[in-house]
Amino acid sequence: MTLHLGGGFSVSKKNVVAIMDIEKASTSKITREYLASAGKAGRVVSCTLDLPKSFVVSLDEDLTERVYICGVAAETLRKRANAKI
Repeated sequence: MTLHLGGGFSVSKKNVVAIMDIEKASTSKITREYLASAGKAGRVVSCTLDLPKSFVVSLDEDLTERVYICGVAAETLRKRANAKI
């Protein structure tokens, strides 16, 4: 099963490590440093041209960490991740 992140991007639900509200999480210095480090390493994928609302940390098939910046609210993504189809 996949989790649709918006902007044509999806990730496998089993590979999702975290779904975070970007506004709340970025108040932490550690989170800001983490996002900056991921950006410098080229591991950030922007799924939106709009104001970002959340970010999703996922592992690729080769266990490479990837951070997706999303325009979809974290709560909406959590509901999608927990939906039974």
